Amino acid sequence: MATIVKSYEPTFWDRLYIPALIKGLMVTFRHLFKKKVTVQYPDEKHVPPEGYRGLHRLNKFDDGRIKCVACEMCAAACPSHCIHIVPDASPWEEGNERYPVRFDIDLLRCIFCGFCEEACPEEAIELTEIYDFADYTRESFWIDKDGLLEVYEMTKDGNYYLSEKEDAS
Repeated sequence: MATIVKSYEPTFWDRLYIPALIKGLMVTFRHLFKKKVTVQYPDEKHVPPEGYRGLHRLNKFDDGRIKCVACEMCAAACPSHCIHIVPDASPWEEGNERYPVRFDIDLLRCIFCGFCEEACPEEAIELTEIYDFADYTRESFWIDKDGLLEVYEMTKDGNYYLSEKEDAS
């Protein structure tokens, strides 16, 4: 037995498309008065939310000593194997017995998962809010101990993007 299919016959108002046009204009005007989400990137920088995992830094004590004890737990916890540490005896009389002679991170291999930060018993390595570290060469994405300490100096106050905004004005 065959099924009879009735075709839809549009009404007079459907054929005029005025209700559809009005619905579309209502959507447009509703979004017209909402707060804009566009950021003019080079001039304005988006402030990342709390807990954002960006560029790494190596923390220091107040007296200037590096917190890292070169236990290599961060390198062991890293799933992408991007952390390379060469430990040696500490040059300081008090405190840590070891410290890293070399501490390198390959940012091109890093997946910014934060496992290194969680594995560190001394809270020496930390992921900051810095997200804009583009460059033209692959070599510049190998960040060494001095580079990690420079990132610490830039972000130790905790408001990297807010301080940049104040400097620009």
